[in-house]
Amino acid sequence: MKKDDMGTHGQSLPESLVYVIDDDESVRNALVTLLRSVGIAVRAFDSADSFLDAEMPDVPSCMILDVRLRGASGLTLQQNAFKDRIRLPIIFLTGHGDVEMSVKAMKAGAFDFLMKPFKEQDLLDTITAALKSDRNLRQRERLVATVRQAYNSLTPREREVIWLVADGLMNKQIADRLCLSEVTVKIHRAQAMHKLDANSVPDVVRKLQQVAPERDGAE
Repeated sequence: MKKDDMGTHGQSLPESLVYVIDDDESVRNALVTLLRSVGIAVRAFDSADSFLDAEMPDVPSCMILDVRLRGASGLTLQQNAFKDRIRLPIIFLTGHGDVEMSVKAMKAGAFDFLMKPFKEQDLLDTITAALKSDRNLRQRERLVATVRQAYNSLTPREREVIWLVADGLMNKQIADRLCLSEVTVKIHRAQAMHKLDANSVPDVVRKLQQVAPERDGAE
């Protein structure tokens, strides 16, 4: 299907990006004009297929999705096509919605559900909140990825020691548990904390909680 030529292709990467999916050209144009008027980068599509075929830059983003599209409904797309592939905050717009439809969308993870006609400021406020939510999520994911990379750099022995440190054991207790000298434990402990960029035991605990699923293979 034809995709609207309203993208950011050829431009520098935006700080954030809003995707509009609506098969009504007048609605798409109105939303694009509104968002650009307040400095928000936007890409508009006339179908879910054209959106799914497009590149998605790694920037805070959200989606404005019409409930009633030609073919599959927006709700169906949210619960199927987008469920495993797209995890952006979704703001539903509809002129035909009801309480049941709104509840179904929210239960499926929609960020918000706005009825047409809507107040422009209400939509802009919702978009701002959605972009902030996605930005925070991306920041958390980057932090977790950094910790996981550091954790993967630990030697098996360093992992054993640092998990016992996180469990509250003293160096002597760890030495007895692992049949090591206390000096050796101190060395492994220091190396592990350096690699994890941890400055204290509480800091170690917080960071190891982010890789807790990997503990079984560390002990």
